[in-house]
Amino acid sequence: MPAPDWTLRTARSADIPAILSLWSAAGVPPGVSDTPGGLATLLDRDREALLVAESRGGLVGSLIAAWDGWRGSFYRLAVHPDRRREGIATALIGEGERRLGERGAVRLTAIVAEDEPLAFDFWQAAGYERQPNRVRFIRHLER
Repeated sequence: MPAPDWTLRTARSADIPAILSLWSAAGVPPGVSDTPGGLATLLDRDREALLVAESRGGLVGSLIAAWDGWRGSFYRLAVHPDRRREGIATALIGEGERRLGERGAVRLTAIVAEDEPLAFDFWQAAGYERQPNRVRFIRHLER
């Protein structure tokens, strides 16, 4: 197998438009905080939270690896459709696990949409177990 033509790195503020474009191309449904301002706030709070995979100057993958001081959480794992099955998602998860482990995380959670059966298969293949006895409640705050 040839060496990958992509590398992983920490996202920068200048990447925000490309990250939002990647999420759109990858079919990630936008959330209320998926805005330039929302991502800028994430990076201001935790410069290490957003990982990207870069190839030939463009972004081909991303993962938010968030640490709240208690648990690690993964959000917004996305790989460009033209670049899937190259190991990008697996590498992003591995790097996220490494970084969160260094910060003290002993438990990691991945938020996965129920209507994404391929994502379920991916996370299970990566060693994660579905937690069927939990439901997430959300509320959007007016801003």
